[in-house]
Amino acid sequence: MKLSQEAIGNKKIWENAGFILPCYERNAMIAKTRENPKWLHLGAGNIFRAFPCSLQQELLNAGITDTGIIVAEGFDYEIIEKMYQPKDNLSLLVTLKADGGIEKTVIGSIAESVTMDSANEVSWRRLKEIFAAPSLQMVSFTITEKGYNLWDANGVYYPQVADDLSAGPEKAKSYIGKLTALLYCRYQAGKLPVALVSMDNCSHNGTRLYQAIHDYVSVWTERKLVDENFAAYIENPSGVSFPWSMIDKITPRPDDSVKQMLKSAGFEDVEGIITGKNTYVAPFVNAEEPQYLVIEDSFPNGRPPLDQAGVIFTNRETVDKVEKMKVCTCLNPLHTALAVYGCLLGYTLIADEMKDPQLKKLVEGIGYQEGLPVVVDPEIIRPEDFIKEVLVKRIPNPFMPDTPQRIATDTSQKLGVRFGETIKAYMASDVLDIKQLKLIPLVLAGWCRYLLAVDDEGNRFTPSPDPMLKSSQKYLETIHLGDRRKFHTELEQLLSDCSIFGVDLYEAGLGEKVESYFAELTAGIGAVRKTLIKYTDY
Repeated sequence: MKLSQEAIGNKKIWENAGFILPCYERNAMIAKTRENPKWLHLGAGNIFRAFPCSLQQELLNAGITDTGIIVAEGFDYEIIEKMYQPKDNLSLLVTLKADGGIEKTVIGSIAESVTMDSANEVSWRRLKEIFAAPSLQMVSFTITEKGYNLWDANGVYYPQVADDLSAGPEKAKSYIGKLTALLYCRYQAGKLPVALVSMDNCSHNGTRLYQAIHDYVSVWTERKLVDENFAAYIENPSGVSFPWSMIDKITPRPDDSVKQMLKSAGFEDVEGIITGKNTYVAPFVNAEEPQYLVIEDSFPNGRPPLDQAGVIFTNRETVDKVEKMKVCTCLNPLHTALAVYGCLLGYTLIADEMKDPQLKKLVEGIGYQEGLPVVVDPEIIRPEDFIKEVLVKRIPNPFMPDTPQRIATDTSQKLGVRFGETIKAYMASDVLDIKQLKLIPLVLAGWCRYLLAVDDEGNRFTPSPDPMLKSSQKYLETIHLGDRRKFHTELEQLLSDCSIFGVDLYEAGLGEKVESYFAELTAGIGAVRKTLIKYTDY
């Protein structure tokens, strides 16, 4: 069994092997989508295939819609050329359930795939046709948070961006430059309305997307490279809208254990490729079962009926609350706590950490005891239910091949949101005493201990990539495992850095507590475990 339109025609073979096939006439769907495209997605990665594509397949299976998704890839064209198109735009979604079961679904809702390559005449012409189609309702994005950045760390435009700003839309080569050029085609086709929906996992994602496009339009207008009324089209929500969204579904890199399960079921198409840009992509995606997608209901040209597949459409304020609930209390802080202490204790699988009594108590205490009292309640999702699912079903799932090392990436960029917001809420409260916080300061001390790059057995390890890793480690370079002293001099500047923690921890009343915990964590071999036992014994 291999992925192709012809192969899945042999339904009995697939179904007897436990695979779920599309329940609609796929060729008819492809033809209707080409004729009247409604949904274009930019970013052909795993989260797209595992989540939006499966939602559209659900609608197609139920006969609620008759068109699929067109996908374009604007960064790594080989994903389309070497994986999507040779497989007839089919992929396999492997849902890894907490009880050990797996669900194998052939996803066929992608009607067409193209490269977002302005130098490829055929692809670029097709994208212009799609953007000029009156039927187009939504362009969605999973291009990662970095995709919206126009400047480097020094505040200088990236070379491609600078070139595009000078050359105008006809010769655009940067990602957002190409997108803005295509949007200009839609403007020229009659100022047609459309929603640009970022589904990237970053705060206020719609505004991030808007700002990037706005910058291009402003410069092009100033330099008279586009019609002077193009800016008004972008600024008018009845022309172009930029809804906020919150997406939540874990889709780790395809795992070898999953590959073996598929082979045992008779599925031969398991081998991935590594592109010239070092992207790993496989014919299958493995993902957890729980998933959430909440989108601001701002669609000037109508929208796909995704609410009938479980998507929640609401107002911007509620989207913001859902995101804060997840990022500041109910999921992300727990992941970061497990990432930091998992690396220190030698774990390589997040699920295994939930078998550790101290680490289990650590995240339960951070979530239920310290986080929930100040959680932002969006009302459409109960925080208590969400966090229970995270702690009971999602993180402990032994079949999810996620690692503390992956989650520890960029921790310095995460602490201010994942813990700093809770600290601020305690500081602002008239009834809560910030000095009662015990476990959140323990995580912050744990991160400082992690910066030493020595685990609890005294062995050196390589910290995960982080833009502030070296600058943060510099404060601690004179500290060694086994030092028994106070570390105020070394830690003071680090712990007062609001750009890392979101607050000055000393002003918050927690700096000295973090110093004390850090001293205990560095007392010698086994000190991390000993400290965890001491403070999670509640």
